[in-house]
Amino acid sequence: MAEYRGIRWAYDRYEIIADSIVNGVGVVFALIGGTVLIFYATVWRSCGEIAAAWIYSIGLVLTLAMSFTYNLWPVSRTKWFLRRFDHSFIYVLIAATYTPFLERGAEDPLLFAVLIAVWVFAAFGIVLKCLFPGRYDRLAILLYLAMGWSGILVVKPISGYIPFASLLLILIGGVIYSLGVIFHVWERLRFQNAIWHGFVIAAAAVHYSAVLTCFSLSPGNF
Repeated sequence: MAEYRGIRWAYDRYEIIADSIVNGVGVVFALIGGTVLIFYATVWRSCGEIAAAWIYSIGLVLTLAMSFTYNLWPVSRTKWFLRRFDHSFIYVLIAATYTPFLERGAEDPLLFAVLIAVWVFAAFGIVLKCLFPGRYDRLAILLYLAMGWSGILVVKPISGYIPFASLLLILIGGVIYSLGVIFHVWERLRFQNAIWHGFVIAAAAVHYSAVLTCFSLSPGNF
């Protein structure tokens, strides 16, 4: 088992190959999906929604690309450095995923405040991961889950700005992410990392569908 400053890399060749395939597929589809979403927003949506599409797409692509790079990199000082970014980008993805939905209701002071809050918490999480790498990992997982499910607090006001289908897809994606955490912490399970990343990509795909559905419908159509 390779180890460097707290990184224990006990995966065999087949596990690494499986994880690389899962992450690689995710990166490819994120690039395609992000391009489609930005193009759609640029042609048919407002300036605010265009900005939200860029933020969401960049956050999605960079998160999956960093995961692919970090997990494939040999255990070394560089991998220890990449670990900080890999874990930090999870906060970016959560905040970026919220952005298209909350931006649509930004005229509501509460929703605008929540939009600012998720990015503030994301910044806090990034600082935590970058300044204290390898520490407070349990706190980080709790923060991931708290940020991810914080949208429940604004379901009623946000429902007036996004379609019900998007709300349902957001919920389904959140459940998939949360179930995936079981495999994220189940380190003794073979192919655990690939399974965890499979849940991440499946949930990200569901949330992408929610964003695309939201962009394709005007408020008066739901």
